[in-house]
Amino acid sequence: MASARDIQLDTLRAVAVMMVLYAHFLAAGDTYFGHLGVRLFFVLSGFLITRLLLEARDAAQFATGPALRSFYARRIIRIFPPYFAMLAVVWLTGLEQSRSTLAWHALYLSNFWYARHNDWTPWVLGHSWSLSIEEQFYLAWPLIILLAPRRRIEAITIGVICFSLAYRLYWPIAANPALARDLLPPASMDALACGALLAVRRSRGADMPRWMQLGWPALAAAFVLVDWSDPGPAVSAWAWLHWMLREVLPLVPLVAIVAACSNGLGGRLGGLAELPPLLFLGRISYGVYLYHPILLAYAVKAQPWLPLNVSQQGPGRFLVAGAATLIAASLSWVFFEKPLNSLKRYFPYVARPGARAASEVRRFGAAPALDLQRTEARR
Repeated sequence: MASARDIQLDTLRAVAVMMVLYAHFLAAGDTYFGHLGVRLFFVLSGFLITRLLLEARDAAQFATGPALRSFYARRIIRIFPPYFAMLAVVWLTGLEQSRSTLAWHALYLSNFWYARHNDWTPWVLGHSWSLSIEEQFYLAWPLIILLAPRRRIEAITIGVICFSLAYRLYWPIAANPALARDLLPPASMDALACGALLAVRRSRGADMPRWMQLGWPALAAAFVLVDWSDPGPAVSAWAWLHWMLREVLPLVPLVAIVAACSNGLGGRLGGLAELPPLLFLGRISYGVYLYHPILLAYAVKAQPWLPLNVSQQGPGRFLVAGAATLIAASLSWVFFEKPLNSLKRYFPYVARPGARAASEVRRFGAAPALDLQRTEARR
């Protein structure tokens, strides 16, 4: 049975993807909610991936080579099939003239494509920039966690956060608000590494530093005030500070939320975080995020036959495109993704117990190594 920490993290995924749907389907004007939802996904990914790798490294049967092979195999099983199915649909239908760019997306270089051209064309695959960031993270981060000296991992993680924050200082100097400032990997490494840092501290019996535990509400309030304020002209000093504050201020509150849910919230808030509809939405959140622009594009094309207005942001778009997205993601999860996920059992992070040990497991309960596989299956 899954622990409360993993159940409630599913709800956080649901919250993150709802923020994205709100921004892309319902919000009447410019909103930061969608990007904040992506940042929450990044913190979650950094935390979960790092926690799993550290648990594997600490297991008695751990070996670096098999753990790395299993990690990449599991990521391929979980991520590649629906992603490439989505690209195949785009290619077969020639949706929004995306065929000429599909090689970039297939190689998980979408963020570099959009940064290079400084334009969201084709818009229907614009969301793939964040999926590319995650894949680039998955490619490099396991090598650090599994190969670096254990005592150095926390310092490396802090160094990555500092590098990402320093990266932001370049752009006011360059005075060029290009897409590259948000889409190149360093721009998202702070969120991924903040989640990773929480997992690293947990692995040695610590938690969030005291200043974070006490200060996150003030930082959250400051973020709200900054987000509501007028950024002014695009290249003004306040516009640059406004952009940096909106990126940096939410980091500690997002980590605090992940920390609380990973421990398992109690009371009414915990009950809310374990509502079945939210849990299911969290489980299918990858499909929801993956398919929602595709379904939006088809809905817009079908506008002449629809009684509701889906051509503009608003309730009609939210109802029609949102319902289509939920149906597609649910079917994808039940008939496509979930069956494929069962193949992960062939790629354990650590060696499974032998015949004698398996007998002990049947008598006395699951071994730590088997618990690790069951926990990861939810990813």
